[in-house]
Amino acid sequence: MLPRRPAALVTLMSAAAGGGRGLGGCLRRCRDPPGVLYIPSLFSAPQVRRCSAPSPPPVAAAAEPFPVELKAGKKYAWCACGHSKSQPFCDGAHRKAAPGVSPLRFTPEEDKRVWLCGCKRTRTPPYCDGTHKEGTQP
Repeated sequence: MLPRRPAALVTLMSAAAGGGRGLGGCLRRCRDPPGVLYIPSLFSAPQVRRCSAPSPPPVAAAAEPFPVELKAGKKYAWCACGHSKSQPFCDGAHRKAAPGVSPLRFTPEEDKRVWLCGCKRTRTPPYCDGTHKEGTQP
């Protein structure tokens, strides 16, 4: 008969057996080559690893929204970083100026005239929600 293990240890072991992202699970680190796994010790403290630095905050491209005519079925990429020279749409400037920030891609279902956010602080991206009226820029 095996000796009884403390409940906390059993929980850690079951998380490790799951192989998921839980405590003690097998995780692929960002810089490891494909196929290499990092297997932490069951008795080591869990570590939080980030694949990249936090993304920089967006830059306000304009103090007001951009009026735009959208075509149904056409794919658009709204600039989320604020660095694009072709506002309000993405021109790829985020790759150098704001790595980690990606444009918001969307396809409208009908032809319509809309106001796309220029301050980049909207709570309803890519559409303007009036946030630019709420005081000074961050």
